[in-house]
Amino acid sequence: MNNASTAIDRFFAITARGSTFSREIRGGLATFFTMAYIVVLNPIIIANGTDVEKQVIGDGTTPNVALVAAGTAFVAGVLTILMGVVGRVPFAMAAGLGLNAFVTFNIASVMSWEEAMGLVLLEGVVIGVLVLTGLRVAVFRAIPAQLKTAISVGIGLFIALIGFVDAGFVRRVPAGPPLEMGIGGNLTSWPIFVFVVGLLVTAALVARKVKGAILIGIVGTTVLAIIVELVTRSGAFSARNPGGWQLNVPTLHDLTFDFHNPLTLFQEVDPFGAFSRVSVLLVLLLIFTLLITDFFDTMGTIVGVGRQANLVGEDGMLPRTREILLIDSLGAAAGGAASVSSNTTYIESAAGVGEGARTGLASVVTGALFLLAVFFAPLVTVVPYEAAAPALVVVGFLMMTQIREIDWNDYELAIPAFLTIVVMPFTYSVSNGIGAGFVSYVLIKLVRGKVREIHPLLWGVTVLFLIYFAMGPIRAILGV
Repeated sequence: MNNASTAIDRFFAITARGSTFSREIRGGLATFFTMAYIVVLNPIIIANGTDVEKQVIGDGTTPNVALVAAGTAFVAGVLTILMGVVGRVPFAMAAGLGLNAFVTFNIASVMSWEEAMGLVLLEGVVIGVLVLTGLRVAVFRAIPAQLKTAISVGIGLFIALIGFVDAGFVRRVPAGPPLEMGIGGNLTSWPIFVFVVGLLVTAALVARKVKGAILIGIVGTTVLAIIVELVTRSGAFSARNPGGWQLNVPTLHDLTFDFHNPLTLFQEVDPFGAFSRVSVLLVLLLIFTLLITDFFDTMGTIVGVGRQANLVGEDGMLPRTREILLIDSLGAAAGGAASVSSNTTYIESAAGVGEGARTGLASVVTGALFLLAVFFAPLVTVVPYEAAAPALVVVGFLMMTQIREIDWNDYELAIPAFLTIVVMPFTYSVSNGIGAGFVSYVLIKLVRGKVREIHPLLWGVTVLFLIYFAMGPIRAILGV
């Protein structure tokens, strides 16, 4: 190694964590290609939504899809690089799915876009204060070790389900059972064929411990998808074409590289306008909902991915936990300021970890690719769900292997662990799973007469989750 390589190695602790430069680069690439869909999906949700004034982001009437895509990639790139340099972990950040839908359909529906994004900014500031005061880290420490393991396992199952659903292998059914395989119970489409081939090949590569297995799977499946589309002309998924490609049609036609300045959107935020638009109580309820979701989604992700990377110590903590959580809180504020919704740590970071990433260098690679995506966003749209989803399913398996660490004979921990694991995928929410685990853990300890075993902070967190789960009835009663 030359002096520069040695300095980088020491800074990121690459050798100390049993990794190599090539693994970190492959991991960064794998994470990017697994989560690059957000550059396309976030604008679909945000840019096509209208606020209470029937305006789109940018105070206009024409959706600014390309501009929001550039902003999404820019903020994700900057934050992911910061996570790598400051947190020094292989965690990538981007606009949070679920949170962006909540902002679009629940917040912007009662105020302007500028005011809605202002609330996201305020929520990020509040989370930042919780980190600086040590409260967020203290809550992290208060969680029993086996519940942290359950969070990781639940996220693994959740990731696998996301992969199956995104690829169209598992679908919702209007009548009958809630889910079915493929179309009408049959795998009768070329895109699903591509997904199945990609899954089997990726799984085989991982089983043979081939270096770059997940990345090879993503790139190889994308190439196969392009060839299949060229031959079959399957087209985009729709109600009339259920056998079409999910999210993107894998074709190289009509690619353009027009530049859209993402800094333009930083002018479209009003942190305090909502207080004059709607009641203060409604503002507080909306901020609380954002905060509780952001707070525990991140906690679940860093525990799950951190365990997969062997970065979690015997005390259940990661190195530089405070720095990690601080950058994550900055993500919420930055996402609001840039009008692209709250940014959070991504579960898909596990794809890079599965490829061997163990340090922040992988995040620097992922972040740099996001910044490049500002200029080359159309190339990202070539990758359909069917090509990226096999990686999610395989990573889900890798994360679920930790289930052996849970003592299933101890019902006081096993039942909360079970609820944590199953509620995540069944409700499509990491926060819901964590909440179910916390509430059931405290309740069981209470009825067993073991109140002293409950950490004081868990009482407060449980109360917050009870409020969170009862938010609908509370808003109905209060008429807000």
